[in-house]
Amino acid sequence: MKFIINREEILIPLQQIVSVIEKRQTMPILSNVLIVVEEEFLYLTGTDLEVQIIAKICINLATVGSITVPARKFLDICRLLPNGAEIKFEQQHDKVKISSNKSKFSLSCLPAENYPEFSESVLDNSFVINEGKFKKALDKTLFCMANQDVRYYLNGLLLNISNSKLKLVASDGHRLSIYEDSLNDGTGYEARIIFPRKAVIELNKLLDDPDVDLKIDFSSNNIRVYIKHLTFSAKLVDSKYPDFSKVFQQAFFEPIHIHKQELKEALTRVAILANEKFKGITFDIAQHSLRISTHNPEHDEAEEEIAIEHSGEPLTIAFNAQYLLDAISNLDSDEAVLTIASNSSSCFIDEPTECAYKFIVMPMRL
Repeated sequence: MKFIINREEILIPLQQIVSVIEKRQTMPILSNVLIVVEEEFLYLTGTDLEVQIIAKICINLATVGSITVPARKFLDICRLLPNGAEIKFEQQHDKVKISSNKSKFSLSCLPAENYPEFSESVLDNSFVINEGKFKKALDKTLFCMANQDVRYYLNGLLLNISNSKLKLVASDGHRLSIYEDSLNDGTGYEARIIFPRKAVIELNKLLDDPDVDLKIDFSSNNIRVYIKHLTFSAKLVDSKYPDFSKVFQQAFFEPIHIHKQELKEALTRVAILANEKFKGITFDIAQHSLRISTHNPEHDEAEEEIAIEHSGEPLTIAFNAQYLLDAISNLDSDEAVLTIASNSSSCFIDEPTECAYKFIVMPMRL
């Protein structure tokens, strides 16, 4: 097998593929990228057996064949060659020769037939969505996913489709984000699937063109997303996502409208002296002011006051400052609306006008 390719044509697909390959592998071949040449196309494949990316690149001067090469070494070679360099790739027995101008490299490789197959069930559901719309949905939700929680269904993101309605939900048990939107075409089915955390993060990195449409195929076990020259596949979390609808079925205090940037800056300053582990800050809400305060085990204290209009009873409630900042930073409007449940069990953070997303933060006990 041999081919000639321009550095720029292979570099970005190779970077995208290497990002899903884990540095520590139980199988040495999973540290490699699978390279297949068929007719006028070069296929690059990388996987950790949970997530897989296949890139398809057009090439001219090529001899068919397949081999696997160390992914990060191959990427570093391509990355450090000069811009516009022409790369010659040739397999010679159990070695691969890579040359460009006066640079020559020889890499040990492993046979392609030993590369593990990514197992997929029949993908019987599909829908089409604008890439920009889907990226926004992921951006507004993924930061609330849990990381290494024993409740493994929280280490991911719920995708709920009900005919033409799309809903994405993420929660780590302390906060929750919900994004709702409509698809252009009805799907005719209802489905709930859970994306694993790594798949969500890697997929979000690949979405960079708001003007194209994505085709997404899925079953109860697998999902496949077609992104221009890439095919992204992932195994889904086999579990049921908890029912979060009860959080809406309760009484609330009067909403508090606050200038977003003013609140964000005040929270950022007060959080400097918050307990490093818990990041706890206290809200003292009165008729005309919101006092934000904190203290830590070193007996440091911080306090900020913001003018607000609040017609309800005075209220004291504590939150994780970082959770509030994450939610407020993801609002698009200049104004944040905080709506606290009357039993102080949760705080809704959204915008004054009807928007596609909502953030919910649970209070802390300080």
